[in-house]
Amino acid sequence: MKANAFIRLKLPSERHLEIVLNALKPEVKKAPTKRSRTILKRQDTSLILKIEAEDTVALRATVNTYLRWIDTLKNVLEILQNISQQQPNVEN
Repeated sequence: MKANAFIRLKLPSERHLEIVLNALKPEVKKAPTKRSRTILKRQDTSLILKIEAEDTVALRATVNTYLRWIDTLKNVLEILQNISQQQPNVEN
């Protein structure tokens, strides 16, 4: 049985979208399993995640993996943004 998922995630900016896409590219090119296939696309500032799997178990595992990676990237970007906002402006 084939199982499919289509997920659209709105990201806060074009820059965030670009970072997430670049970070996930290697994972899409060389998937850890042959039981699922993932396609990443962009639409405005939204990330489109299309997953096709052999069965619902593989689909669930793949969806969870990508959403976890995206959430981790989002958290890191927020932390970096907060740090950069706290840095005092130093003029030379």
